[in-house]
Amino acid sequence: MSKSLVEAFEFTDNKKNDVSINDYDIFPDKELLDKLRNNIIQDIIDKEIPNNKLLDEFINDEIDKNIEGYDLTNIQRSHIFNMIDDEIKGSGPLEELLKDKNITEIMVNGPKDIYVEIDGKIIKDDSVSFINKEHIIRTIQRLIQPLGRTIDSSNPMVDSRLEDGSRINAVIPPLSVNGPVITIRKFKDNMETIDELLKIGTLTPYMALFLEACIKSKLNVIICGGTGTGKTTLLNILASFIDDEERIITIEDAAELRLHQNHVISLETKTINYEVGNEVTIRDLVINALRMRPDRIIVGECRGKEAFDMLQAMNTGHDGSLTTLHANGTIDALNRLETMVLMSGLDIPIRAIREYIENAIDIVINIDRMPDGKRKITDISEIVGIEDGEIKLEKIFEFKQHGLTELGNVDGEYILRERKPKVYNKILSRGIKSLENMFKNFK
Repeated sequence: MSKSLVEAFEFTDNKKNDVSINDYDIFPDKELLDKLRNNIIQDIIDKEIPNNKLLDEFINDEIDKNIEGYDLTNIQRSHIFNMIDDEIKGSGPLEELLKDKNITEIMVNGPKDIYVEIDGKIIKDDSVSFINKEHIIRTIQRLIQPLGRTIDSSNPMVDSRLEDGSRINAVIPPLSVNGPVITIRKFKDNMETIDELLKIGTLTPYMALFLEACIKSKLNVIICGGTGTGKTTLLNILASFIDDEERIITIEDAAELRLHQNHVISLETKTINYEVGNEVTIRDLVINALRMRPDRIIVGECRGKEAFDMLQAMNTGHDGSLTTLHANGTIDALNRLETMVLMSGLDIPIRAIREYIENAIDIVINIDRMPDGKRKITDISEIVGIEDGEIKLEKIFEFKQHGLTELGNVDGEYILRERKPKVYNKILSRGIKSLENMFKNFK
């Protein structure tokens, strides 16, 4: 019985030609390249692979039939083979974009409407395209198949992580009115240490030293910021300061954190359409984590009812907890935290919620994407109490922007407020003296 195309997608024993071309420089006639690619792929879809042929042989035969009459070089033919091979065995048109380490995000809005983020700036990429909307859906299915996920008209949305740690979100009709949409946020494996953030100017050495002391002294920390500002990257880097002997439990919708300590337990939610069974939420996992004897609890993103349980953990001896949440600044982050606690359905007065937050949280960090595309920690503040019924924040570090240079780069400076933070005593009580020179002249 001959192999179907679906079976062929999984047949990967043959090594493809070692040719990698990212654009149409080697194939100036873009229309011809698209025509040949479309014809060959459609032929492969329409036909069955003969019993006596391997997949690579079948692809080569189909290429030979379709390029007959065209004067192509060996390099151009190899390029076509690689494109078809990627389509069947790999990630199709996205293969080279996923390999490109300079690209941090890929956005597919339509067959010929593809954008990428490079150095914080979003640009349209005309070097790649899909044949049609069905081609996009087939690519989504291949990307998520190894993850045990499916996407179809009954499950038209998926949010998960790829095998390399990148985050994929895909939406297809009927939810997406104009056709399938893909968003892939790539995991940058070179952004795993604080030194990398120092190199790109996300923070200063003083700020890095202070944050390291906060984590090692088991302060409870919230990281806030907008979408795509680097919250998860910063969370991953700060978590790297946790002692190797501590038992760390991470809780995420899609496991993105990459911690290298010996004692790490990674928990991941389960949506209703993930497989047959009940949904398991972030809140369920936070409650369960408390029974697992954690030294640290790290919640990838707090955005709902789990906020109350997380604060409860922080207030009952689980110091050193870390989480992120979407907000436009440190004050907005605390306001959102109040709203999340109210979502839990408990009849708690606002005053009591604010006291709960004030007792639980030590440090709030805001990270932002600046107009020039660069990420910067713009505010490191501490909660110092409640004043006139409102939670009071005091800044420790702040980035002040003065404007833009002629080249469009952000012009600004980092400022260390001339005051000794309230949390400094907590840091000292843990035997950490690395900040003595930083605050010795402040009251």
